[in-house]
Amino acid sequence: MTTSASPTPYKRDFPTAFGAIRKLLADGNDTTQVFVIMRALNGPVPRHNYARLMHTPAGRKLAYRRVELAERFSDPAFIASFAPGTVGAEYRAFLERTGYSAAGLAEISNLNREPLVEDPYAWSARRTRDVHDIWHVLTGYKADESLGEAALVAFSFAQSGGLGWAFIALAASLKSLRVTGNSVFARAVIEGWRNGRKAAWLLGEDYELLLHEPLPAARERLGIAPPTRYVSAQGVLAEHLA
Repeated sequence: MTTSASPTPYKRDFPTAFGAIRKLLADGNDTTQVFVIMRALNGPVPRHNYARLMHTPAGRKLAYRRVELAERFSDPAFIASFAPGTVGAEYRAFLERTGYSAAGLAEISNLNREPLVEDPYAWSARRTRDVHDIWHVLTGYKADESLGEAALVAFSFAQSGGLGWAFIALAASLKSLRVTGNSVFARAVIEGWRNGRKAAWLLGEDYELLLHEPLPAARERLGIAPPTRYVSAQGVLAEHLA
């Protein structure tokens, strides 16, 4: 794999973020715009989260090993190794059901086809990206609907502090309120943020171990609350769209 030693590229750029959010709200499948927004708004977040990682029990070992999770999660033997009922087994089912892949997400996020940056802060940003779909599994927020994604990005804002996540969650909530005249979408998104604040810091986890844990036990250990308002909102919004 081609590598570069340049510093992390994330800098705040609000005009670019506003342009990208308009495109994303017009086409929810335009995933590239999510990463445009992340790059435009997340600023020093990868550096802060890397520093926080260093103060977790497993953090120094994880940073020393510096595993590229996109590569690890793209290993068919690794994905096939999870026992039924584990986080990894549900992640495997998620990949099969959606057709998503860790490698595909990494490719979409590489906006300018840059070489992999050999920098601890850039690695921290990639790690946050690569666990996104596992967070769908852990939280119960579905990836193939706008509400599930909006609730998870609110959860992600609470967990990571990335302003880009908050920007997307707020914009999606305002659009839903305008289109439906109902606040259930926004309430589910707020619940996602609150659940993210209450949960353990998921970026401090060793995912190669976490994926082998039983899913209910992992949720309990990490303090991930059930997405009650999200489930209720799904029914209300389905009636509105019917």
